Amino acid sequence: MKNQVPHIGKYLQRKFNKCLSKENKFALLLSFITHHVKMFYWIVSICLFILLCILLRTVYVLLEVKNETRSLYELASHKKKLKTLIILGSGGHSTEMLRLVETLNRKIFTPKFYIVASSDSKSKEKLFDMEKCSGKNTLYHVYDIPRSRKVHQSYVTSVFTTLYSIMYSIPLMLQIRPDLILCNGPGTCIPICVIAFLMRVLYVSDSVIVFVESICRVKSLSLSGVILYYFADVFLVQWEELLNKYKRAKYIGRF
Repeated sequence: MKNQVPHIGKYLQRKFNKCLSKENKFALLLSFITHHVKMFYWIVSICLFILLCILLRTVYVLLEVKNETRSLYELASHKKKLKTLIILGSGGHSTEMLRLVETLNRKIFTPKFYIVASSDSKSKEKLFDMEKCSGKNTLYHVYDIPRSRKVHQSYVTSVFTTLYSIMYSIPLMLQIRPDLILCNGPGTCIPICVIAFLMRVLYVSDSVIVFVESICRVKSLSLSGVILYYFADVFLVQWEELLNKYKRAKYIGRF
């Protein structure tokens, strides 16, 4: 029995060490979980705070647009030259926009950056003809982007093509960072204006968006007009009949 006492003591010691080892492992596991839960909590809290700031900034910018706190005249008074981005639609939209561009002071609205849908070769021809006939050596650049919505394309599928056009256009907008954006639809202008608005929200750039509704729209707005009515700093129409329905609209006449 005397010889068995030390063995019993060692046995109990081993059992105690095993229990202690299990408790240590459990404590370490609990500490690991607690640490990562706290880390996850802080990450989520920071992300929610950032999203809240972006949301508040978005609301603030939308209120700025609604209250018309910025104008083209104010922009021109602060800068001698305006980096101007011009979005050409297709068909009559391009013709109307190029007529408007011809009236711009080439010493102020320079350099010019033209955005054209990649499948719209006719608008490019009109653009080159206009610049050539102007007889003035002005600096301009032409860029292609994917068309956000084709003629007769369904609204469901146009969501995906518009998203693709937005993603494609982001590097281009980060490169140009225009002072002024001129557009009159159709869907080609939506990706560019959405990016410009987001860049303004995020303090990346501060472009003034000017939308000119097509002369074809006498009593109602186009789809692009309906969307950009809430995002464009200056919203111009060519028919007085639209002024009663859309309070932010300004009558520019027909050109």
